[in-house]
Amino acid sequence: MANHKSALKRIRRNEAVRLRNRYQHKTTRNAIKRLRAEESKKDAEALFPSVVSMIDRLAKRNIIHDNKAANLKSKLAKHVATL
Repeated sequence: MANHKSALKRIRRNEAVRLRNRYQHKTTRNAIKRLRAEESKKDAEALFPSVVSMIDRLAKRNIIHDNKAANLKSKLAKHVATL
């Protein structure tokens, strides 16, 4: 167990950040699944900008790697274009 006040605070903060990151990552993954399952081009095009925004936010906060974000966005754009 931690012996310093700052270490105890760090443990609390790390847990809060971990939970926030998990929530954002899971929410984004669900949005990606929803976009991939979309059959209508019009609905997919409406959903696409918000999903890209979520992916960019994860990459900016280092929850996912920048290259992974680029790959996801590329594949989703390709999917929307082929609908």
